[in-house]
Amino acid sequence: MSADRPEEVTVAELIALVDRLEGLLERSALSELEVEVGGTALTLRKPSALGPALDPALLAGLAAGAGASAVAPARAAGHAPAAASAPAPAATGLHAVVAPLTGIYYASPSPGAAPYLKEGGHVSAGQVIGLIEAMKLFNEIKSDVTGTVKRLAVENGALVKAKTTLIEVEPA
Repeated sequence: MSADRPEEVTVAELIALVDRLEGLLERSALSELEVEVGGTALTLRKPSALGPALDPALLAGLAAGAGASAVAPARAAGHAPAAASAPAPAATGLHAVVAPLTGIYYASPSPGAAPYLKEGGHVSAGQVIGLIEAMKLFNEIKSDVTGTVKRLAVENGALVKAKTTLIEVEPA
């Protein structure tokens, strides 16, 4: 937070705080962490604390907050969101393009639109490979390498953590 305006927090600061709190929760024996500051409340739960009988749409709503679901575009396209796993090690010779922040990953610019990339297709450095929605803002994610897309590692509508592998590219 800035010292001259302590009540105003940037989106990047909020995302960084949520990432730090998530790390604390993962390293602890706690199953739930609840934080309230001023008029803002945040509850983080480990998947085991939610129980196996909960509906995936409800889980998505919990991840997005009490407002409108952040996965509505994915559901409209007929895809159920799934949480992406931790970064997988890239196969030998492949370059992993990773998520720079935590949020919901979208493989196309809008529901029903063609995806930005296809396996086996070409990608250029600086080319948009997807969108990550965080705090109701859509962030364009760009490739940092030129080459051939060997693997799309994340499904459309999946919740991804920062540093999760999004695609694997064989550099040109």
